[in-house]
Amino acid sequence: MFSVIRKWWKYLTAKLAGDFSERADPKVQLEQALTEAQAQHRRLREQAANVIANQKQGELRLNNKMTELEKLNGNARQALIMAADAEKAGNADKAAQYSSAAETIANQLILVEKDVESLKTMVLESAQASDQAKAAVAQNSRLMQEKLAEKSKLLSQLDQAKMQEEMNAAMTQLNETVGADVPTLSEVQDKIQARYAKAKATAELTEQSVESRVLEVEQATANVEAQGRLSELRAELGLDAAPAQQEVGQAQPAEQTAPQPQEGQAPA
Repeated sequence: MFSVIRKWWKYLTAKLAGDFSERADPKVQLEQALTEAQAQHRRLREQAANVIANQKQGELRLNNKMTELEKLNGNARQALIMAADAEKAGNADKAAQYSSAAETIANQLILVEKDVESLKTMVLESAQASDQAKAAVAQNSRLMQEKLAEKSKLLSQLDQAKMQEEMNAAMTQLNETVGADVPTLSEVQDKIQARYAKAKATAELTEQSVESRVLEVEQATANVEAQGRLSELRAELGLDAAPAQQEVGQAQPAEQTAPQPQEGQAPA
C-alpha cells in the first residue's frame, strides 16, 4: 500500500511540474534564473572575500610572529651577553640567573619558530586559495555578462515567437471553424460563391424565357418606328433630294447616247 501511495505521489508531482512548466511565463522564468545566478555570484564573491580575508589575517599573524621571533632572538642574545659579563665579573649568581633567563627565552623562541613555520605554510595555502577564489569570481563574472547578453537575445526571440504564434492563431481562425457564432472566411466565401452562381443561373433562365423574346420583338418594332421617323425628318429637311437628282443626272446621258434609226429601217 505504501509503495502504491509513493508511486502515485511521484506521478502527481511530475504531472504538476509538467503543467507548471507549460503554463509558466518564459519571461518570468528567465528573470528567476538570472536572479538566482546573480545570487550565486554574490555568494561566490562573499566566499572569495572570506578566503582573501583569511589570507590577509594569516599574513598579519605571520608578520607579528616574525617581529616576536626577532625580539626573542635579541633578548636571548642579550641574556647570554649579560650572563657572560656577570661570569667575568665573578658574580656567579647573576650569571646563573641570566643563563636561566636565556634558556627560557630560547624555549619561547623555539615555540615561536614553530608557529612561524606553521603560519608560513598556512599563508602559502591561503594565497593559493585566494588566487583560485579570484579566478573563480572573474570567471563567474564573465559568465554573468554572457548570461545578461543571452537574456536580451532570448527576450527578443520570445517576442518574435509570441508574434508568430499570434499570426498562426489568426490564420487558423480564418481557415478553421472557430465556433457556431463566428463563421470562417472559407464559409463566407462558399456562401457568396453559391449566391453568385444562383444569380447567374437565374439570369440565364430569364434570358431564354418567352418574356425576354417579347421584349426583343418590342425593341425591334421600336427600332423600325425610329428609322421611319428619321426618314420622314430627312425628307422634310431635303436630305434625300440630292441623291435623287444624282440618279436622274446619270440616267439622262444614257438617253442621249441611244442609237438613231437609219433610213429605210423601222425604228426599234
